[in-house]
Amino acid sequence: MISAFETYFNGLKGKKIAVLGLGVSNRPLVRLLLEFGCDVVGCDRTPREKLDAEVLELENEGCKLHVGDGYLEGVEADILFRTPGMHPGNPAIEALRSRGAEVTSEMEVFFEVCPCTLLAVTGSDGKTTTTTLVSEMLKASGKTVWLGGNIGTPLLPLVREMKPEDFAVVELSSFQLMDMRRSPQRAIVTNLAPNHLDVHKDMEEYVEAKKNIFRYQDGDGLLILNADNAITAAFRGNGTTRFFSRQGEGHVCLKNGVICRDGEEVLPVEDILIPGVHNIENYMAAIAMVEGLVEDDTIRHVAKNFGGVEHRIELVRIKDGVRFYNDSIASSPSRTIAGLRSFSEKVILIAGGYDKHIPYDVLGPEICAHVKKLFLGGATGKLIREAVENCPEYDPAQLEIVDCGSFDPAVFAAAAAAKPGDIVLMSPASAAFDQFKNFMVRGQHYKNLIKEL
Repeated sequence: MISAFETYFNGLKGKKIAVLGLGVSNRPLVRLLLEFGCDVVGCDRTPREKLDAEVLELENEGCKLHVGDGYLEGVEADILFRTPGMHPGNPAIEALRSRGAEVTSEMEVFFEVCPCTLLAVTGSDGKTTTTTLVSEMLKASGKTVWLGGNIGTPLLPLVREMKPEDFAVVELSSFQLMDMRRSPQRAIVTNLAPNHLDVHKDMEEYVEAKKNIFRYQDGDGLLILNADNAITAAFRGNGTTRFFSRQGEGHVCLKNGVICRDGEEVLPVEDILIPGVHNIENYMAAIAMVEGLVEDDTIRHVAKNFGGVEHRIELVRIKDGVRFYNDSIASSPSRTIAGLRSFSEKVILIAGGYDKHIPYDVLGPEICAHVKKLFLGGATGKLIREAVENCPEYDPAQLEIVDCGSFDPAVFAAAAAAKPGDIVLMSPASAAFDQFKNFMVRGQHYKNLIKEL
């Protein structure tokens, strides 16, 4: 029997395929297309002299390169694979679509040809930890799990290894979801708050993109939502909709320090190894997702042993009695707020970075309540300072603010100001693109700086 994977890729033979963006996730896609005899052009804004060896090797394997300035000019294609970072409304994409090109993505094709059960997570905050928790719970119960999407390995080239009884657990960003026309069997939206408004036209477009994770579910679909978030609380799925709540009632909720599901006790929160009330919510969402698939004993085992995901309130080092934490994933105010609330004492905070054109006013009161010294750098440093100074609770005598200009000086100044017993938290509330390729590079750079102190 011919698989959906083979049917799809055999149908591409002889067609002109344009792959927009030659980052890590699209390179395996290019190889796959070449393997099936496609005429492939790879388009990337990086100039030729700055391309790495792997991209140049794709050219040796038969991929035509359109790179540097004007990399989208003169491109013709029957099928266009959009990179997540490029808006579907980009004029070059619209022009190709008007000439008959089909626009898709590596993730959408994966959803089309995936032979196993698809579980997916999106949201403004918590999606990586929640996705990882779902994966860990399923793996601990003996199931074969394929983890990917916005984290992990590109999954499309691995489809041929997947079996129907396996599970694909996928994190999806708003960029990946923007023009998706397929949804997973089970979906979580952890929460929604203003984010990525430098790419999305407005908040409405951002929310509508997120809805695609459940928009195409059928009556058998399961949608899991945060009842404590005003936006997600208003959503409803096409199949079963269930809510989790830390503050009120839900299918999964918190009662007397225990996470309960449908009235039954599942997990005492004191058993959760990773800190922060936001991680209680992440566990709630994951518990709702794996209902019927994972035993409660397995869930409790994972909670007691799972140490968290890198760059998410990650303890880097204890030096001279000072604890240094890496929370580089915090690219929005809501994410930094969650990090600040994870500690019972006031911290020394390093914040600031690339400006995604999102509001910072909500961050001011939280910094006043949870921070004793604030070290700022990057384009959003000024915005964060204004949010704090405009806050009625702000007391200059209790909260020192230091503008350091950029990342490294802020890290060094924060470390120098710390005394034994202090916590230094790098939680920028901003994207990394002003100085770094992504939050992972920023987090690793921070860890290197701290380890060299």
